[in-house]
Amino acid sequence: MVHAAPFQFDESAYRHDVKTLASDKFEGRGPLSEGEKLTIDYLAKSFRDIGLKPAFGNSFVQNVPMAEITADQNMQLKVGDLTFANGSDFTARTEQVVPQVKLDNSDVVFVGYGINAPEYGWNDYAGVDVKGKTVIVLVNDPGFATQDPKVFKGNAMTYYGRWTYKYEEAAREGAKAVFIVHETAPAAYGWNVVESSNTNKKYTLVDANKNLSHVGVMGWIQHSVAQQIFKAAGVDYDQVKLTAIKKGFKAIPLHLTANLTINNSIELATSHNVAGLLPGTEHPDEWLVMHAHWDHLGKAMVDGKEAIYHGAVDNASGVAGVLQLARYFKSLKGKDAPKRSILFADFTAEENGLLGAQYFAEHPPVPTKQLVALLNIDGMNVGKPTNYVLQYGDGVSALEKYLSDAAKAQGRVVKPDPRPQNGLMFRSDHFALAKEGVPGLLFLSLGDTDPDYIKHKYHQPADRYDPHWDLGGVSQDLTLMSDILDKLANNRDWPKWLEESDFKKRRAQDGR
Repeated sequence: MVHAAPFQFDESAYRHDVKTLASDKFEGRGPLSEGEKLTIDYLAKSFRDIGLKPAFGNSFVQNVPMAEITADQNMQLKVGDLTFANGSDFTARTEQVVPQVKLDNSDVVFVGYGINAPEYGWNDYAGVDVKGKTVIVLVNDPGFATQDPKVFKGNAMTYYGRWTYKYEEAAREGAKAVFIVHETAPAAYGWNVVESSNTNKKYTLVDANKNLSHVGVMGWIQHSVAQQIFKAAGVDYDQVKLTAIKKGFKAIPLHLTANLTINNSIELATSHNVAGLLPGTEHPDEWLVMHAHWDHLGKAMVDGKEAIYHGAVDNASGVAGVLQLARYFKSLKGKDAPKRSILFADFTAEENGLLGAQYFAEHPPVPTKQLVALLNIDGMNVGKPTNYVLQYGDGVSALEKYLSDAAKAQGRVVKPDPRPQNGLMFRSDHFALAKEGVPGLLFLSLGDTDPDYIKHKYHQPADRYDPHWDLGGVSQDLTLMSDILDKLANNRDWPKWLEESDFKKRRAQDGR
């Protein structure tokens, strides 16, 4: 259907929203900070002013109970006779809600990629007991290392390559600590991102057992540190790493012990998701979700001075995009108004492991079987328009056809993710909903139009609002998203998962 009033980009309002959210006053929008309060108030007021309905009963806000865990950064890692410096050599943190986590002469074992994947016939933990031990694992998965499409998914990262999985599996195996070896290519980001993301306060959802089932130490080490540790064990790291890419790899005890003490200050607090609902005119119980995470990294000490991580592109640009789309769809009247409901949402703590999205997925305002699909913005193209749009994942869900059709209508082509090894399918909030069976599309433009962004701005204080942004790309992509939302909001389709996966099985449980 063609609307009498097609989407029109309001550049002035968009700039105002991004500039405000990324301002010094909002302090980098760290969860549980004064910046969060300002952000939540701003978004709730915006949704109210647009004329949306509260999404959570009588409120635009969903409480997300969390723990803020701040590790004392005055720590050292000792492995055998070697001592390593926090920040420059390693990072370590915990999600266990306890004042201290300690490695006391913990045996160190190399377990390859730390993967147990029955469907690939792969188990790096076979034949080894790591209970209470410290494991060292490689980042990404063997497919990336071999570039063989017959090994996992070749260059495209699977969930087994994500750092979150490494920690989850190590916990299931009973390990006390995990240290992931950082290398820039397979990790998809430099050590500066690891350091900035893991040496600040961190947040976690809290279970009834204070998260004691989580692995005790969640760590990273530099590649050079791994080489030193293996050399001390009489093992050539770069040679033994090659054996880990082959099926049947056997874990290697290094006959060294690790010592580390993490002292934590803990604050139990509540963060917030924010969302407004535009009820559908004919099928109000069927919801689409249009989302962008509102949080960023807040404030931290950099070179002895307090710095604000403004998060202008990541992700004030996306939040402002959601507001634009909310204003547009609310303006549609009569036969043009969407038949299905559209939830315009901004979740908290994406940068801390998709926590707000996870909480929403586990405590949705309506059952997940009523959620049709999720469109997720995690950084917009603030530059000039492009003749393409990126697609993350291939053959994952029928939403890819909607993306292709909307791009074609703009005279654009769909390009595959240029960096499938980065695992972006698993690194943003749509993934938390996917685990509950809800298919999603990721819209992400952080480095493809600005090669300097990843190197110098991503998760750095330099990610600031720039009045010289062209914003042609924003207008173009919001128009494309409005097309997809419009079609889904006015048809009877329930987009299907295409490939066999846990997501597809979960959706089937909801009868979709």
